[in-house]
Amino acid sequence: MKRYFFRTLFLGLFLLFGAGAAHAQSDNLAAVRLALRNGSSRELSQYLAPTVEIGFDGDKQSYNATQAEIVIKDFFAKNTPSSFEFIHQGESREHIAYAIGRYTGRNGLYRVFVKLKPSRGAPVIDTLDFTKE
Repeated sequence: MKRYFFRTLFLGLFLLFGAGAAHAQSDNLAAVRLALRNGSSRELSQYLAPTVEIGFDGDKQSYNATQAEIVIKDFFAKNTPSSFEFIHQGESREHIAYAIGRYTGRNGLYRVFVKLKPSRGAPVIDTLDFTKE
């Protein structure tokens, strides 16, 4: 009986913590979506990993979080958003969350790929890629 109790308790705690991690990923994706929709590099910078890979039309570079915020701010200044929506969200087998979105800016339409990597607290943006359509 004792063994059954501990197994049930362990399974319950495992499911509870797993649901919390999934909730943190969806919260961060919602915040990222809002920051992209508003064209706010400051809001977006709260979710950046210490090192972020940012790409524009296939030209990818790694930046630290401060540099990444400046690069994104410059992009938003040149391409003020009129709309942004995620069109697909998912998670890899390794529990790495990702999303693909459509960014409509002053200079056209961009497909945006966002990859969140697990962190100690909540997941953070590891990759942000803009491809003009």
